[in-house]
Amino acid sequence: MNYRLEWKYKLKSNEKVQFSSELVPGETAIQIGEELEATGKVTELYFYDEKGTSWILKEMKKLLTEIEEEPHDITIYFDGGYQKESNLAGLGAVIFFKQGKKKYRIRANERLEQLENNNEAEYAAFYYALNILEDLGVQHLSCEFKGDSQGVLKQLDGDWPCYEEALNRWLDRIEEKMKTLDLTPKYTVISRKDNKEADRLATQALEGKEIFAKTLIL
Repeated sequence: MNYRLEWKYKLKSNEKVQFSSELVPGETAIQIGEELEATGKVTELYFYDEKGTSWILKEMKKLLTEIEEEPHDITIYFDGGYQKESNLAGLGAVIFFKQGKKKYRIRANERLEQLENNNEAEYAAFYYALNILEDLGVQHLSCEFKGDSQGVLKQLDGDWPCYEEALNRWLDRIEEKMKTLDLTPKYTVISRKDNKEADRLATQALEGKEIFAKTLIL
């Protein structure tokens, strides 16, 4: 998660001037805070996350120590495929995250029955990825979701309306899960080429090849 710093700088005239930073990663925010405090001219130093919650420097250090032990810095790739002939959908998800000082990747897929079309499969794949995050214990964090389905991501972001009843049901499920996990999502549309790993997993699910693999990234 990224954080914004706010502080007051004390001039020689004793006048205090308000400053704020751009959003920066937690470790960088703490480094900046420590260097600001070392000047002896900074007061009312606070750290704000992307939801507006604030901490002082001591609290920030404790927070990041706790966060380091949990999955964080999470990026999710998702994709769904649909076979009209078999009425089957394949769901694929690739999740990158940090835990402690290590980086991991999860590759997972699932096959579903009784979906209506490829759009619904895309929504189901997104929801499937959320369930994996829930199993990992991910809560109260920012996550970036990447996929090649512009319609799904634009509708989730509220930029495009959704008129199909079946898709609206998936929207409701996703929004409820997001609320339960208290996630702050960022939606990024990517090309099919950049989403080929999740696409391959969805295809393998349709072929009956079930995969769930967690890998340490060296």
